[in-house]
Amino acid sequence: MSEIIVETFPVGPLRCNCSIIGDPGTGRALIVDPGGDAGKIMSMVAAHDLEVASVIHTHAHLDHVLASGEIRALTDAPLLLHRGDKFLWDSLESQCARVGIACQPLPDPSGWLRDGADLSCCGGVAVHTPGHTPGSMSFWFEGSGLLVAGDTLFEGGIGRTDLPGGSFAAIEKSIVTRLFTLADDARVITGHGPETRLATERLMNPFVGGQL
Repeated sequence: MSEIIVETFPVGPLRCNCSIIGDPGTGRALIVDPGGDAGKIMSMVAAHDLEVASVIHTHAHLDHVLASGEIRALTDAPLLLHRGDKFLWDSLESQCARVGIACQPLPDPSGWLRDGADLSCCGGVAVHTPGHTPGSMSFWFEGSGLLVAGDTLFEGGIGRTDLPGGSFAAIEKSIVTRLFTLADDARVITGHGPETRLATERLMNPFVGGQL
């Protein structure tokens, strides 16, 4: 497989990191967490001459899904998430109302991501990492040493666990037993803010570091 294309940029009112991960050999791409700015996302897809194979979500908080319906309408690509976050997907209107953000209706999910599922693009697999939400997922591209961690792991931090369905015990277990066992030099794309390295967080993260 050719070296994959990775474009990550903040979108939407809460500046979620959206990623486009593409295979220049096949022309297929994944869109991860389209939290807004559908036009910007699709312009980046077009700039690389890619076709969207699927839209995948690390979780279903509003800032990670706001443009999913529009992307679906533009591409007909399936919208995929873990079944554990269906209650959040279905409550998008109330999520938006709580923070005063205009709601963009979502269609039903096209299917469900499961732990270990082949993402059928760029050698990626889904890793169930609950804690921030019950259905939180991370996406691991072993051949490229790339981890998309969503709001599970940040540079020097972890995702909030005080929201509905959150659990510190669960997120700690997800990070320590699932993410920290991946390649030490893995590049980590987080849900918000700058990238980091798995080795750095394993050693230095003040919430979960120093445990392996």
